Amino acid sequence: MAIDPGYTCSCCGEHHAELPMGYSTMAPDVWDASLESDPGSTLSSEQCVVRNEHYFIKGLIEIPVLGSEESFSWGVWVSLSRTNFARALDVWETPGRETEHPYFGWLSTELGLYSPRTTNLKTNVHTRPIGRRPAIELEPTDHPLAVEQRTGITRDRVRAIAEAVLHGTEPRV
Repeated sequence: MAIDPGYTCSCCGEHHAELPMGYSTMAPDVWDASLESDPGSTLSSEQCVVRNEHYFIKGLIEIPVLGSEESFSWGVWVSLSRTNFARALDVWETPGRETEHPYFGWLSTELGLYSPRTTNLKTNVHTRPIGRRPAIELEPTDHPLAVEQRTGITRDRVRAIAEAVLHGTEPRV
């Protein structure tokens, strides 16, 4: 018997055909529409520069799902130093870039499902092969997001996240 990949939402009662295994943000929290006309600011799907002073790269916080080979992921932005950002760009299309040492950064995405805030959590950015977003490793603290990354989450937790995102209910962890 096949396992249903969907779920019945406890908020709206509807059956959704698929349980989303990740969510992503379009820009770092400091980005706003007024920066689009700023010549020192750029935003792409993978990198962001704000006023030639702040540098960001997009990556994935991957969380193991217990009892599954699939992971849940948050697509987030991390601020890097000018030096590390320049290095990341230098090797962006270079085969073997995954051998780079991790880059230190600060999480620059607020994930409202977590308390305390996720903005400015310490991270290490691990470059992966060309075509794969970097892996974001959180500092191993007692922050709920860091704990989830280390210990994993259940499918029920993935469902609760999906319901919170879909309905804006934001159950906090």
